[in-house]
Amino acid sequence: MRYAIYFAAGADDPLMQLGNAWLGRDPFTGSSLRQPDVDGIDASRFQDLTDSPRRYGFHGTLKAPFHLHPDVSETALLDACKAFADDIAPFEIKGLGVNRLGKFLALTPDQNEPGLAAFAAICVHRFEMFRAPLSEADLERRRRSNLTQKQDAYLTGWGYPYIFDEFRFHMTLSNKLEDETEAGKIAATARGYFSAVTGEPRICNSFALYVEPERNAPFDVHTVFHLTGETSPVAAESHAALLTPKENA
Repeated sequence: MRYAIYFAAGADDPLMQLGNAWLGRDPFTGSSLRQPDVDGIDASRFQDLTDSPRRYGFHGTLKAPFHLHPDVSETALLDACKAFADDIAPFEIKGLGVNRLGKFLALTPDQNEPGLAAFAAICVHRFEMFRAPLSEADLERRRRSNLTQKQDAYLTGWGYPYIFDEFRFHMTLSNKLEDETEAGKIAATARGYFSAVTGEPRICNSFALYVEPERNAPFDVHTVFHLTGETSPVAAESHAALLTPKENA
């Protein structure tokens, strides 16, 4: 079993409902959903072009999937999630938009969002004690992406290469789109489809623990935690950074 700390909201949140239907699966129930129609792309092709993010469930990565360290338990992880939610205050972002992220399509912030970046960084710090070291096979798989020296250091030190100053928040909407014509059609549809939840400020007041029961199984929502604390993500991240060993920073 693997766990992941993801940016997500409750099942009734419009962002989650639209994202789940876009990918064709509800990670709250495990049920399949009808995907929207994309002009010029048949349904089976669109299903194929979204199969990778479908397995992971609609989300934004905060603490990437990890095996639980043998010295800790799921109960301890859940307790830590609850304590984290009780400590950190809700924060606002200016809005998300449908954008290209390399060859992928994703919902990404429309501008720099220091609160969101700090929230992701503090998640990396706060839940590191629960992560088992990566296997050699997982390290090798990640390194196929031609990581920079810094990204490789983050991978070996923290289990994921795209953290801290390498982090870019995204809620993935597709596999790699190699065909530019297909990419354009999907992007145009996505911009209309997500218009009700993009381009407007959003209060971020929750995150979720997702679980993968066995390797290559779909990820499902275990628990959504609501932020009720008084510490801003920026303040929490600044404190955590002071405690971070320089070789892992």
